[in-house]
Amino acid sequence: MLFVFKTQIIRFDRFFDCILELYKHIRDFKPIKNPIVTIGTFDGVHVGHQKIISRLHEIAKIVNGSVVVLTFYPHPRMVLYPDDHNLFLLHTLEEKIEALKNLEVHQLIVQPFDHDFSRLSSIEFVREVLVNTLKLHTLVIGYDHHFGRNREGSINELKELSSVYNFHLEEISEQDINDIAISSTKIRKFLEEGAVDSAKDFLGYYYHLRGKVIEGDKRGRTIGYPTANIKCSDRSKLIPGNGVYAVQIVLEHNIYQGMMNIGHKPTFGKNELSVEVHLFDFDHDIYGKELKVIFINKIRDEIKFNSVEELILQLQADEKTAKSILSSL
Repeated sequence: MLFVFKTQIIRFDRFFDCILELYKHIRDFKPIKNPIVTIGTFDGVHVGHQKIISRLHEIAKIVNGSVVVLTFYPHPRMVLYPDDHNLFLLHTLEEKIEALKNLEVHQLIVQPFDHDFSRLSSIEFVREVLVNTLKLHTLVIGYDHHFGRNREGSINELKELSSVYNFHLEEISEQDINDIAISSTKIRKFLEEGAVDSAKDFLGYYYHLRGKVIEGDKRGRTIGYPTANIKCSDRSKLIPGNGVYAVQIVLEHNIYQGMMNIGHKPTFGKNELSVEVHLFDFDHDIYGKELKVIFINKIRDEIKFNSVEELILQLQADEKTAKSILSSL
């Protein structure tokens, strides 16, 4: 089963053994008893999202219902503002599915978001999607949630429609939202600034990216620090800001320690962005392998050195710092 979009191709088959039901379109949804529903893009599946889904589980347990998440792909902003290429995401689609599966979501709908879907009015969305198709029992939503064409729908309209269509509505209050004060936008800003430790506090886990090891210029091995150059699996995935990071690397189910450099290699006069990782005490050919890089903390900003010798001395200091950080995990 293939789920095809312009930015990537996702195989859905692999997920059916780890989530109760996964649907690639609302129209495929099969009727269930007492759906407890929430809606959103869920980029990053951060602590705020986790709180909402936890509340769904609480309600589902009381009414003997099922936890249902309706999310969208591509991200609506990428469809509504196709010329704006400044949005980078915390999760690839595969990562989002995996994160929601780990929260034990019972039913996950990944609705293709296209121009036609974006033109549904708020009333049409509630009537056709939530009521007629999902047949929801309860909708759990944030106080500031907007939906439908031009984001015309609001929590006040949902309160009116819940009476008309006979479903329960639970609003996550402004106080609860502000107590957490978390948003995907804020987390993206932390990561763009290299503050991966602050991002971790809001995500509830260490930020990570996946990618394949590709051919580089092999300069690292000449100075005693061979690196694996990483090509991210999704071009919309957010890459943290330039600098050197202490990281963990997952390769073929084994975990290694290392340090990652993100930047333009100013000492060597490079212009293109480079994402490369050095694995400590590791000497194997891993070209073509997929790595998962987990960002633990930033060590320093990118620096232009006056000589290769200065760079080597700094890398030696970076290695000590990284090992010190990683030893505390």
